[in-house]
Amino acid sequence: MKRLSVIAFVLLAACLSLPASAFALEVAEGAITSQISDRNPVDSLTSYSADVGKLYCFTRIVGAESDSQVTHVWYRGDEEMARVDLAVRSNNWRTWSSKALLPEWTGDWRVDVLDAEGTVIHTLAFTLN
Repeated sequence: MKRLSVIAFVLLAACLSLPASAFALEVAEGAITSQISDRNPVDSLTSYSADVGKLYCFTRIVGAESDSQVTHVWYRGDEEMARVDLAVRSNNWRTWSSKALLPEWTGDWRVDVLDAEGTVIHTLAFTLN
């Protein structure tokens, strides 16, 4: 019995010493949108006109046990075009980044959402026509 108590104590101590970012963040909702209104996306399309000017990547993050962060990495094809670190301050947190787009940047795009360790937790793809 004493051995079981020691094992339980060691496991509890190990869990308590984990960094806040060790808890699994998830993207509960994600959208590429032309505008944010009242902290929500106004649309969610997979194709936009090349003259749109600016797009937003909206994400609703769940699973944070304490302050953490996510990163939105914008790619045109395989070329990284922008990287934006965003705070996550609660278990249900809405956040977004934006990217100004030139009309000649047509093609396939994606935004990878990374957790604090740099692991891709979600990908949002879209096309600029």
